[in-house]
Amino acid sequence: MTREEGLKLVNDWTVNKNLVKHMLAVEAQMRALARHFDENEDEWGLAGLIHDADYEKWPEEHPRKTLAWLKENNAPDWLINAIARHAWKFNGMTEAPETKLEWALYTCDELSGFIIACALVRPDRKLSSVTVDSVLKKWPAKAFAKGVHREQIELCQEKLGIKLEDYIKICLAALQEISEVLGL
Repeated sequence: MTREEGLKLVNDWTVNKNLVKHMLAVEAQMRALARHFDENEDEWGLAGLIHDADYEKWPEEHPRKTLAWLKENNAPDWLINAIARHAWKFNGMTEAPETKLEWALYTCDELSGFIIACALVRPDRKLSSVTVDSVLKKWPAKAFAKGVHREQIELCQEKLGIKLEDYIKICLAALQEISEVLGL
């Protein structure tokens, strides 16, 4: 599956532009994490790009529709597993992430929302104004971005061997690189 095919799937199934931007944000973070680990940037990016493709149309079945589509289209097991395991403990999905790619997707999915929330409360509403310190300052405030599962993000330390501060730095820089696409 190429990036173009993945983007077509996302755009065919998703009308909500903010959800599309979320998938693009996770793609950018996954590419940055692939570079960090010296892994295949296109593969990791593709997993990030399509991870929520079915969420808008079939939220109760997410990610099962995407998984079925991937299987019908003979997608590789690493991609199917990444999409399945990013939804661990959601909608009855029971398989925990195992590989670095799977843990990266599981943890950065939540982090993208937190970083974007940090940008949205800045006076200029720009990612360029967000720093690692400003993200960490908001981290303990449970009322801020209360839907973000911080404990899920914090698994970056145990499962990926990256300190939270460094993980935020990698993912923030990735989002800042695509700030125009995100409108932030």
